[in-house]
Amino acid sequence: MKHLALLTALVMTIACAPKVENPDVETFKAKGGKVDITCINHGSIAVSYKDYLIQIDPVKNYGGKELDYDSFPKADLILITHEHGDHYNKETIEQLSKEGTRVITNGTVHGLLGYGETMDNGESTKADKGIKIDATPAYNTTEGRTQFHPKGNGNGYLLTIGGLRVFVSGDSEDIEEYANIKDIDVAFLSANQPYTMTVEQCIHAAQVIKPKVLVPYHLGNTDMQAIKDGLEGSGIEVRLHESLR
Repeated sequence: MKHLALLTALVMTIACAPKVENPDVETFKAKGGKVDITCINHGSIAVSYKDYLIQIDPVKNYGGKELDYDSFPKADLILITHEHGDHYNKETIEQLSKEGTRVITNGTVHGLLGYGETMDNGESTKADKGIKIDATPAYNTTEGRTQFHPKGNGNGYLLTIGGLRVFVSGDSEDIEEYANIKDIDVAFLSANQPYTMTVEQCIHAAQVIKPKVLVPYHLGNTDMQAIKDGLEGSGIEVRLHESLR
């Protein structure tokens, strides 16, 4: 009876887990169409352009939430920044894949997954619809935290889609390489210490990159309103989404 009670409690917990449906979508103009960016959860977003779907760090279950990836069509391209469980989940990658889906990852994820393409920091490639992908550095710099995301392992991704430039930082602090990331229309910057940026680091990184639109993501318990307040008058439009906690 004890085991039955435990099993019943587990089933009820799973059944009652909050399911994320109808997440917020940000829409931007691009040449030949529009780019829709779906703010799914935490570090997971989707980018759509001319019926070409890119999933970035899709993870079906995170933070007690079950993400409704069945509501998405199969992906044409899947980008994985690094191997942590809130960014990489093999089951979700397989769920979203179809014949011809490209999977691009850092080297560590490639070793775990066993297939796909590897991109290292500084490398570039092209995808369908004229989309350009640049892999950017993503790492910790604060003493005592560099073990979380060592330099040279994880990626951020800069996507150029119909002339629209979208930067997704991955898990990173405010690093010196951000001075080389220019002409950004929309930036997704991660902000939750001890793993990524503090509020102050996120504000400074935005001031360096100077995106037209900033979307803080990977937020955890970060005070995202403080990021918006800190950039008031900067000319950077800050858009906040609770789904990205």
